[in-house]
Amino acid sequence: MEELREEVAEHRSPQEDIEPLLVNRWSPRAMTGESLDEEQYMPLFEAARWAPSSYNNQHWRFLYATQEDEEFEMFADLLTENNRGWAEDAGVLVTLVSKETFDHNGEPAQTHSFDTGAAWQNLALEATRRNLVTHAMQGLDYEAAAEQLDVPDGFSVECMVAIGERAPAETLPDELQEREFPNERKPIDEILYQGGFDD
Repeated sequence: MEELREEVAEHRSPQEDIEPLLVNRWSPRAMTGESLDEEQYMPLFEAARWAPSSYNNQHWRFLYATQEDEEFEMFADLLTENNRGWAEDAGVLVTLVSKETFDHNGEPAQTHSFDTGAAWQNLALEATRRNLVTHAMQGLDYEAAAEQLDVPDGFSVECMVAIGERAPAETLPDELQEREFPNERKPIDEILYQGGFDD
């Protein structure tokens, strides 16, 4: 059974008794640059496949490139300079895309991003269980990503995700080393309101 990991327990304190895997998930940047075998990363997409979605539409699409793929450089080039600096050491880069409409009637799906976020969470939790690093980023050129990755009309680029083997924080630049720890969360009473929103 999963337990709260030592480095996580130093920075995070759950207020309720919950599954430790949820608390152990965080977003390191330091990765080894080593390739990942297919059997390491494919289960993450399988976990994502089982996320809940409105009308079971399963809006999410994952476009990916491994360190061995010639497209890896193109994926990395879509990132901001700060993100690219560390994300090039990922074993896999993934662009997460969501379908904006329902399959059954073509109508807009208000929750396509929400549902796709659930798929990302499943992927991230399965990666944590397998001791892999995942880090989602909004720091990318969305317009270029849609164009260069041939994203069809009716689909939104949501983010890019780096997946890899963990490396020591010392492999990062000094300013990133200072941020390489699990962040705490806002207390429950700052995010929970019984009834309407309370100012």
